[in-house]
Order: sequence, then structure tokens, then C-alpha cells
Amino acid sequence: MNRRRIFIVCLVVIIIGAAAVWIFRQGKPDAAPGAANSPSPSATASAPAPAIAEPISHARDRVTKKPLGIFVKPGASPVQPERFTGYHTGVDFETTEAEQNADVPVYALCDGPLVQKRTASGYGGVMVQSCVLNNQDVTVIYGHIRLVSVSAAVGDQLAHGQQIAVLGTGYSSETDGERKHLHLGIHVGAAITIAGYVQTKDELNGWLNVLDYLP
Repeated sequence: MNRRRIFIVCLVVIIIGAAAVWIFRQGKPDAAPGAANSPSPSATASAPAPAIAEPISHARDRVTKKPLGIFVKPGASPVQPERFTGYHTGVDFETTEAEQNADVPVYALCDGPLVQKRTASGYGGVMVQSCVLNNQDVTVIYGHIRLVSVSAAVGDQLAHGQQIAVLGTGYSSETDGERKHLHLGIHVGAAITIAGYVQTKDELNGWLNVLDYLP
């Protein structure tokens, strides 16, 4: 008899426990679809920022005379007097009146080593950086800079946004007699070419528009 009572008591306890668990589960709200697999906001990694920086402050606002691809020749150009003829391979970033007697910083557009710095006809001071944009090798040409302001040596790694130079004084040897502005060209491939103009539209296919990459 005692064994039977013990069995009945145990059975009742089990039934009551099972009922309590069922009631608890019925009262618990369902999780939102996919909630179990959704990371918390703090665990969600933010997308990496593109490794591109403005080569000069307020860059887009400064493109008022010579964009990529414009054809110029003496007597037919937004810049007078004009000494060049051809299709412009880069983008010119102009300076303001207030900046004519001030140092205007130039910044590295992207990450990559300095591969050339020298004086060149049509530029005065020019430096060339090797970079990778959209998984392709390019060289970036910074023209009309004050060469003595470039502290980096050829082979040094430059980081996007790093100040690398200042613009040369307008109408001086630092700019080869040109107005104070930054000429920036992006040439496709690892070969170094600093041509500021080409003679056919087809040749422009070897050049990229920096405005397509700026943030």
C-alpha cells in the first residue's frame, strides 16, 4: 500500500511540474524572426571607410576652370593666357584670392608609396604616388607644388589624408609660371607618365577622373 501511495504522489508531482512548464512557455512571448541570429548593435562591425581623401580642402568647390577632358588651346581656354594645346588629363583645383600669399596644404589622395618627385616643364614641382584604386594599379600626379615642402623621400609610404606638400607660389618657378593651383591626374597602370594633356580623346581612356573617387 505504501509503495502505491508513493507512486501516486510521484506521478502527481510529475504531472503538476509538466503543467507548470507548459503554462510558463505559453506565457512567454515569441522571439522576433531572426532575432536569435542577429548580433547586438555593439557587435555589428561597421563597413570600412574608403581609403580616399581630398587632395586639397573643399576640393569639389575648387573645380571651376579645367576639369578632366576639357580641350584647350591658346586663345580658347578658361585660363588666359593659355600656353598648352590638348585634352586635359587631370582636374585643376583652383585657389582663392586670400590663399595667394598663404601656404595651401596638399594631401595624399590614397595609400601608397611616393615614386617620384622632381621639377618638370609645365608643372614646376611635381610628385607622383603609386596607389591601387578599385583593384587596379594607378599613379597619382600632384602638379604645381613647392618641391622643398615635400619631406617624404622616394619609396616612403604615404597615407590618405596625410599632408604631403604645399602649393607652389603662383607665376613662379615653383609652378613653372602657372597660376597657383593643384593639377591632379590619375593615370591607369604602374608606368609613370606626368603628361598634363593628350592630343586625342582616345588617349583620355588611360586617365581617371578624381571627382569619381572623392568622398
